[in-house]
Amino acid sequence: MPEPTLFALPEAAPERVSPPTRPEEARVVRPVRDQVQFVPQTLDSLIPPTHPARAIWRLLEQLDLTGFYRDIQAVVERPGRPATDPQVLLALWLLATADGIGSARRLERLCSEHAAYRWVCGGVPVNYHTLSDFRVGRQAQLDDLLTQLLASLMATNLVTLQRVAQDGVRVRASAGAASFHRQTSLERCLTDAQRQVARLGYERDHPTPGVTRREQAARERAARAQEARVRQALDALPRVQATKARQQTTYTAERRARVSVPRLSTTDPEARVMKMPDGGFRPAYNVEVATDAAHGIIVGVAVTNAGGDAGQAAPMEAQVAERTGRHPQAYLMDGGFATHPDITILERRGVTVYAPVPPPRSHPPAQRFRPHVGDRPEVSQWRQRMSTATAQAVYRERAATAEWTNAQLRGHGLGQFTVRGLAKVTAVMLLLAISHNLLRWAAVLT
Repeated sequence: MPEPTLFALPEAAPERVSPPTRPEEARVVRPVRDQVQFVPQTLDSLIPPTHPARAIWRLLEQLDLTGFYRDIQAVVERPGRPATDPQVLLALWLLATADGIGSARRLERLCSEHAAYRWVCGGVPVNYHTLSDFRVGRQAQLDDLLTQLLASLMATNLVTLQRVAQDGVRVRASAGAASFHRQTSLERCLTDAQRQVARLGYERDHPTPGVTRREQAARERAARAQEARVRQALDALPRVQATKARQQTTYTAERRARVSVPRLSTTDPEARVMKMPDGGFRPAYNVEVATDAAHGIIVGVAVTNAGGDAGQAAPMEAQVAERTGRHPQAYLMDGGFATHPDITILERRGVTVYAPVPPPRSHPPAQRFRPHVGDRPEVSQWRQRMSTATAQAVYRERAATAEWTNAQLRGHGLGQFTVRGLAKVTAVMLLLAISHNLLRWAAVLT
């Protein structure tokens, strides 16, 4: 029952239900994109002080980049268009590598869209042609830069060489499986490529309507490059045939049945079909990386088209010694590297080898640590060493060092190469190693 009031209250009006508001009737703040805005902002204010781009640039300023400037023809007090600063191009690729970016076209877009890459550019114009040529055409300078970087890291005790771990990983090549041909097919491809070059040469003298000179020149370059790749494949075919013949004489009957007919790629003649970690066979390169166990610094990198790791330990250790000036104290590697010749070479260099001892085929497994007939003293010492719990504990550090480095490199884009040929692939790997080491250096400094 309602309570009595002093004055009579009016009857409640019925609730009004308003119709739904249409978009054109709603009062909202809408975007206006044709209005000029004056925003006082510098490139230096685009990224925070702790951004990796700043660390990469700061560390590059501590290194000698003279080799990157040596080929520049434009100099002070002489006519000529100024060249793009190599330090900018190098910093762009190092930052892109850290972000897992391997495309020059994508990097060009980032230089105009992303704040960090705009900061690195600092107003310097770049295009994908310049970026692509710089990455694959500076192998010698990148190799020297990696050596310089290791010297700086050794001066700060970030590289100790007490324990170095080596591992190999097979990385997918840019070539497709359908590009591999036998000798007769390669010869036919060469004939077709020669006809294409001749036809384009005729079209150069008799231009086709609607085709610009630039397009014509691009077609001729592509045709000549294809002819050169096919010739390179034919030149390398005898070496592959010799390898296959040697396998037929040394393999068991079961393995000889799996030896395929020699084939080479017409798009990347230096790539080889390898067994991948998932068990499949695809065109790939074998990437070898040596890592210092103290702080995960890469101290050596190499690329081969050999399908296995046998014989790769001694050359990599020699590279590490050449870059750092001294041999590692201990060298950790898996069973694929542990060949008797390499173990002998490393032990004679004063390097203690830690690698698993495979069980003998003609003896009980318990006798694998005992010296075998024909073993050299260095191999016998390695067998006896690996029978101890101390040596086995040291070897277990290999996975935590080498496999961790491989995971870091995969995070930086090491999944498939987008360039072709051993030289270009090696340049990309050197760039990956430098970027990895700079990030490790920056992480320790902070």
